[in-house]
Amino acid sequence: MFDTRISRRAALMGAGAVAAWLASPARALLQAVGKVNVPTFVDALIARMTLEEKAGQLSLMASAWGGGAALSLNPASAGPNFQQQVDEARQGQLTGVFNGNGATMARILQTAAVKDSRMKIPLIFAADVIHGHRTIFPVPLAEVASFEPDLARRTAEAAAFEAAGAGIDWTFSPMVDVARDQRWGRGVEGGGEDVLLGRLFAAARVQGFQGSDLKSTERMLACIKHFAAYGAAESGLDYNTVDISEERLREVYLQPYKAGFDAGALSAMASFNEINGIPSTGSKWLQTQLLRGEWGFEGFVVSDYTGDEEMIAHGYAKDGRDAARIAFLAGVDMSMQSGLYRKYLPDLVRSGAVPQSALDTSVRRVLALKAMLGLFEDPFRRIDVKRETARSLLPKTRALARESGRKSIVLLKNESDLLPLPRSGKKIALIGPFASGQHDLVGPWVVYGDDAKAIDLATGVRSQIADKNGLIIEQGSGVEEPLGGGIEKAVAAARAADVVVLAIGESQGMSGEAQSRTEIVVPAPQQALAEAVAAVGKPVVVVLKHGRALALEGAVANAPAILATWFLGTETGNSIADVLFGAYSPSGRLPASFPRRSGQEPYYYAHKSTGRPNPPGPLEAYKAHFRGIPNSALYSFGHGLTYGKIEYSGLKLSNPALTMAGSIEVSATVTNRGRRAAEEVVQLYVHQRTGSVTRPVRELKAFRKIALAPGQSETVRFTLRSVDLAFYAKGSRPTVEPGTFVAWIAPSAESDGVSGTFELTA
Repeated sequence: MFDTRISRRAALMGAGAVAAWLASPARALLQAVGKVNVPTFVDALIARMTLEEKAGQLSLMASAWGGGAALSLNPASAGPNFQQQVDEARQGQLTGVFNGNGATMARILQTAAVKDSRMKIPLIFAADVIHGHRTIFPVPLAEVASFEPDLARRTAEAAAFEAAGAGIDWTFSPMVDVARDQRWGRGVEGGGEDVLLGRLFAAARVQGFQGSDLKSTERMLACIKHFAAYGAAESGLDYNTVDISEERLREVYLQPYKAGFDAGALSAMASFNEINGIPSTGSKWLQTQLLRGEWGFEGFVVSDYTGDEEMIAHGYAKDGRDAARIAFLAGVDMSMQSGLYRKYLPDLVRSGAVPQSALDTSVRRVLALKAMLGLFEDPFRRIDVKRETARSLLPKTRALARESGRKSIVLLKNESDLLPLPRSGKKIALIGPFASGQHDLVGPWVVYGDDAKAIDLATGVRSQIADKNGLIIEQGSGVEEPLGGGIEKAVAAARAADVVVLAIGESQGMSGEAQSRTEIVVPAPQQALAEAVAAVGKPVVVVLKHGRALALEGAVANAPAILATWFLGTETGNSIADVLFGAYSPSGRLPASFPRRSGQEPYYYAHKSTGRPNPPGPLEAYKAHFRGIPNSALYSFGHGLTYGKIEYSGLKLSNPALTMAGSIEVSATVTNRGRRAAEEVVQLYVHQRTGSVTRPVRELKAFRKIALAPGQSETVRFTLRSVDLAFYAKGSRPTVEPGTFVAWIAPSAESDGVSGTFELTA
């Protein structure tokens, strides 16, 4: 059963922690999973299969009997009806289906495959279990704000427990694309803008989904996606082109994928984008030379939804037959949804355009993974209708969702200690399109979850205030359209209250796939609502709902208190109320920088200084900044306040110099001067002043989450080694260069904190 332990103190996380994790017993277990064992019977099966049956094992289709919101999550498709799909299973034309309607559907299809097909090869059942199955956890980007990779491991474990109980063997998760342009809608599924966080959360989620035994009926196969650099799409436009140097590709974008594979993930999904003129689905360098050759990946690669067919529109394949040939020879083992492999691969092999040995190799990979999942031993091991119900929305999973939700909330601003709010003695006006109602709670990319099973904000607030009649609720506005008379009613509510909680932001339909935005602002009708309510003069707490970092303006930016609450899932209202009323002191930190204006995007903290950086102080002409604003974030990566008062002091370096074979300790004292207990995320950043190529102004190298009682101090220590300072100067190999380094221990990427310098010597 999944682990529900709650950790009050997270261990050191960073370069040293990665090394420790890689050496841990858990890593040893995952390494065993990461190696593919091919049973002897697999080659005997392959020897008996026709070319058509082999192509069928490489063809994955959307379930004709879809589950939940499955039909709305991809382009419309004129596929078969369910009975036709059952016939395809009998004929050996399917390796499996995805996003199906639970155990009943899976049992019918699996029975057709293992009882009625010639080869009796079991199907694999897959799904987009992105941030929960029935119990929905915070969207992945929100969960990264916790700065607790182990929390992500536990929520992935819980999601696997529920999903595997519903007949699901394989999830298309984790999505580990680094996203540095907040206009891109799919950033909501990933790990934010930082490389270190991306690596740690990728590994943790793989560990949670897969565990140490893929045959377990409480685990499922993870899939690293989207390979590769999907998050680097030009202008943040979904599906768009990526043009990037190999050095930046390796140093930034490839790192989380590699961490996920090193953690034992045995499937990968090709990305929609092209890289330097070659669609990822057709890139032999990416899928074969790098992934299999250099990294030693032993699992299988699946295309994204019709990704092979889309190479025609890219202008890289002339027709469907050509697309199937290119994708397969590039190293994409399995085709999703297009049907091109089962249509063209048999004849491509007969004509000699595709070697039969290559076809057999891909089939061997797929069958070996089915064996590792225990499907040949018991094709129905995860298919149990009673177990599906018995595992759904259990109290322990809801408790984990609540914990994850409150740890994902970031307190951006809290003037005059407006928060936490008192539980009694104050009349509260809860205003905004997200103030109440069973909508926009679970967030984007949810197939099986349900807003109707989630807790809204009004319910969460009512549960924690003494006077239920002291809560006034007004919608005030729609999400993207005004509401007749809404502002007038909201203003009246604000006048009648002592404090306003303004619940505004994005709907869940504004984030996710195909939801890139040109202006990442609060929609105009809600901004007008905020201006009108602020003009009343009552204290305002802004509660933001969002799937990306936002550019805050006017009354929203000027509110005395702002909470970034993302999409928190099933326990949304309870998680937010826990923070609003002080049952939990906020501990989240931003995984993505909030820009000052939308036009700054792409903006990320680890940028280069340029040759004309603006010095500290007023803006100067002919320096690197936009008109009227500094080249900095409104709220930077790593930023987040607590209900304590945190001070940093006394940075110490154990040695003024670091040798290539040695280590150096960087430490500082962190003190809570406030009257409330707090959790602080202490962050270590480094900058290399000169190098053979220019280096970012800062890079996160480690972090530690500590709990501090009022008046308590703690000395936080980090260890750096030369390998932690490596970068890609030219080509495919990292290098470490002697020089002067600045180290900061600070509460965010753009905070001074405390700092010092050291030398790396040869």
